[in-house]
Amino acid sequence: MHTISYQFSLKLPELLMIFIMEPKVFRLLSCIFLLFLLNPFLFFSHANSPLDFLKPLIGTQKGNTARGLSQLKKYLSDLGYISNNINANNPSDENDDFFDDNLELAIKKYQRFFKLSVNGVLDANTIAKLMKPRCGVPDFPNRIQFANTSSKFSFFPGEPKWPPTKTSLAYSFTRGTRPDVNQAILDATRLWSSVSPFRFVYVPEYNNCDIKITFEFRDHGDGLPFDGPGGILAHAFAPIDGRLHYDGDEMWRDGVFKGAYDMQTIGLHELGHTLGLDHSTDDRAIMYPYFDIGSRKGLGQDDIDGIKALYKF
Repeated sequence: MHTISYQFSLKLPELLMIFIMEPKVFRLLSCIFLLFLLNPFLFFSHANSPLDFLKPLIGTQKGNTARGLSQLKKYLSDLGYISNNINANNPSDENDDFFDDNLELAIKKYQRFFKLSVNGVLDANTIAKLMKPRCGVPDFPNRIQFANTSSKFSFFPGEPKWPPTKTSLAYSFTRGTRPDVNQAILDATRLWSSVSPFRFVYVPEYNNCDIKITFEFRDHGDGLPFDGPGGILAHAFAPIDGRLHYDGDEMWRDGVFKGAYDMQTIGLHELGHTLGLDHSTDDRAIMYPYFDIGSRKGLGQDDIDGIKALYKF
C-alpha cells in the first residue's frame, strides 16, 4: 500500500504511463467521467442557498437579538406574513435583528398556514420549512376561510379572474428562450385544460399574447427580484396580467433529473396563478408553494376543486 503524489507539470506521455501503471487511478477517473456524462448536474449543483442565513437562527424566539433576523423579516414580508402597513409605521423594525412582537405574530401565521407547531419560535421544523425552495408569490395567510373546511385552495385578494368569454388563452416566449421549455409548458397547459374550460394556444407573437413566459435573473423590473440558485424558483401574476417568470439561475430540465427542477411541475403551478389560484395548504396540490428538486408533481383534487370554485363551472 503506497500513496501517489503527482505534479501538474507532468507531460502527456508521463500521464499515460501513470494510467497504465496505476489501473486504480485510471478506473477512478473513468468512473468520474462516466458520472459526468450521465448527470452533469451532480458537478454543477449549487451547494449554497440564499436562505442559508436561517440555519443559525434555530431556537431564536421573542426577545432575542440575532444576526439574520432582519433578513427573515424582509423574507416574511415578501411572502405576505408581515403587513406592509406595519413596516410603514415602524420602518426600523424590518431593518433590525431584534425578535419583536410583529415577528412572533408572523412566525405563528406561517406555522399555522403550514400546519407546524404554532409556538412563535424558530424551531427546527419551522426553519427547515422556511429554507425549502418555493414559489415567490405571497401566501396571503389572512385569507377568508371557505364554507367547505376540507378545501385548502385559495384565491388572490379580490378574486381576479379571466372574463367569462375569455376561455382561449394565447401564450408565448421571448425570442431566444431555451427550446425545451416549449414541451414542458405544452404538457402543463394540457393538464389545466383537462379540468377546466380553458384552452391554451401557442402563438409566436410575444407582444400579442395573454400569458408571457420568460426566464429572468435577479432584479428584473417587476418588483419581485429573484435571489439566485435556490430560494425562490419562479413567480407569476394574477389575471389578467399574464406574466410568468422562471428564475434563470436555477438548474432546469423537462422531467425528473437529479439536481434539477422540473419545468413542467413549476410551470403547472405558475399557470395556476395566471388563472387566478393562489397557494393551497394541501401539500398534495400543485398549488402548494414548496417543491422538491428532482421530482415531478401533477394536479391534485384540491387544485381541481379550486379552479371549479373560482370560475363556477
